Amino acid sequence: MKDMATPTTARSAALSYFSLFTSLSTLLCCALPSLLVLFGLGASVASMLSFLPWLVTLSRHKILTFGISGVLIACSFVNTYYIAARFGAGECSPDNPKACADASRLSRILLWVSAVIYAVGFLVAFVLGPILSRLDNA
Repeated sequence: MKDMATPTTARSAALSYFSLFTSLSTLLCCALPSLLVLFGLGASVASMLSFLPWLVTLSRHKILTFGISGVLIACSFVNTYYIAARFGAGECSPDNPKACADASRLSRILLWVSAVIYAVGFLVAFVLGPILSRLDNA
């Protein structure tokens, strides 16, 4: 029984970390530069892009980047709240039953941090620009 607990826990942790990684990449490529320019820090963006030139490539493919991030975060939500909740009840080790609760709590925290970062990045990259353009034209 102990071997059965490892793949589900590892998959859940991997999905949480991939979700966090991809949501941070969307924040770095698309949201942070836009936000810095909005606050009048365009020189900071130019300096950041010269130091991290791969951000330009991510920005060019922001729809793909946000799409992959959204799918990974959605899969992580399904895994955490649907699959793990149904099948994870009997997988804890009798030696340390608190370990499953701690791992589950950490996964949920990482998942919600990823979702918030993704939402902020999506807002700045796709929603804020059109709103500011309409306000500027009005």
